[in-house]
Amino acid sequence: MQDILSRLNALHRPRLLIRAARAGADEYNRTPHLARLLGYGLKAPRSGPALMRLMELESEVNAQRVSGDAAYSLVRHVDLLIAMLAEARLLRATRPDIVG
Repeated sequence: MQDILSRLNALHRPRLLIRAARAGADEYNRTPHLARLLGYGLKAPRSGPALMRLMELESEVNAQRVSGDAAYSLVRHVDLLIAMLAEARLLRATRPDIVG
């Protein structure tokens, strides 16, 4: 799990996106948020696997942003970043042995 957090810490995104995600992370509600983003049923995955999948999805959306793709959705990008930040917080809180 430390590798996941290291990868998350190494991400470089525009400051405004990160600020918006930090503001939204306080209002994060795990079950509906993950269900909407990941398409899972009633049971959400554990934080580690959820964070890995969220990072994959965010990477794809960021590639759209960088390339100027007309399909890029700012709202979806911020939603993914909110979930990533909140899941990382949850992972750190539930696994005190993880530093990052």
